[in-house]
Amino acid sequence: SPQQSNVTSYGATTVAIISLEAFAGMWINAFILCVLCIGWVKKKTLNSNEKILLLLGCSRFCSLCFSWTYSFLTFIYPNYLYVHPILQLFTFFQAFFNHCNLWFSACLCVFYCIKIANFRNSFFIYLKIKIDRMVPWLFLGSGILALAIGIIAYDTANKPHCNNRNSTGPGNFGSANIKMDKHFFPSFFLTGFGYAASFTAVIFAAVFLLFSLWRHKCKMQTNSMKDLSMEAHIRAMKSILSFLVMYSINFVCLVLKMVYVTKKGNYMTFLIVVFQYTFPGLHSLILIFSNPKLEKTLLKILP
Repeated sequence: SPQQSNVTSYGATTVAIISLEAFAGMWINAFILCVLCIGWVKKKTLNSNEKILLLLGCSRFCSLCFSWTYSFLTFIYPNYLYVHPILQLFTFFQAFFNHCNLWFSACLCVFYCIKIANFRNSFFIYLKIKIDRMVPWLFLGSGILALAIGIIAYDTANKPHCNNRNSTGPGNFGSANIKMDKHFFPSFFLTGFGYAASFTAVIFAAVFLLFSLWRHKCKMQTNSMKDLSMEAHIRAMKSILSFLVMYSINFVCLVLKMVYVTKKGNYMTFLIVVFQYTFPGLHSLILIFSNPKLEKTLLKILP
């Protein structure tokens, strides 16, 4: 029928676009992982910035890999997802790596803010001194929160399956939907809290950093001084500003995805999915060109 043809065409287009974006994002993040791991082997150590980039690249690579596989099975082989452990495991790993991605990127923004910004507040100076020791604890907190959301997502994906299987009569569909809504609420609440908390951390870090860099730039112009780090400061401002814009759009898409989660084939859902697959690769590309070591290596191997 024409409707089935439209659905098939929509699915094929969606799979083609997200496959292109997913493989590009995986290649970019794999490049970051390879460069950092080679440097780790040579130097026998990694600084805090490289540690965050390493975990961020790893989480994004895994997130894109699981998300693409899930989307591919959804459109091409949907029957495979009805096998009991598969859907639950995909839901767990997607939620886990997605929130690791969000929180590690937020940690990177906070790290840049504390390292680069210059405030005379005693608490801020204390953070600047202790930030390298705090990075492993930030990793641990991010991992625990992502793991908790992943477990709840696994449990949520498991319960509706059982309820639908037991609801064989026509009169049970209403109660089954009510049970599904009750099971989805904790997952949506905790997911929304994770999105909002990481987004708030990014906003505060970006605003503080931009204010500090802007004040430094104005001070240098007022005193008619030539500072060799001025170009680096302006470069950092552009990088953080672009990251803030992208993170804001990504946050809106994540919220809209929660609203349109049940509406398959919707054009808004299509646009949300397209941007969500674009964000990990595009932001990682910005990080590469903001890091002299990564940028030099990339320009060397591209020819």
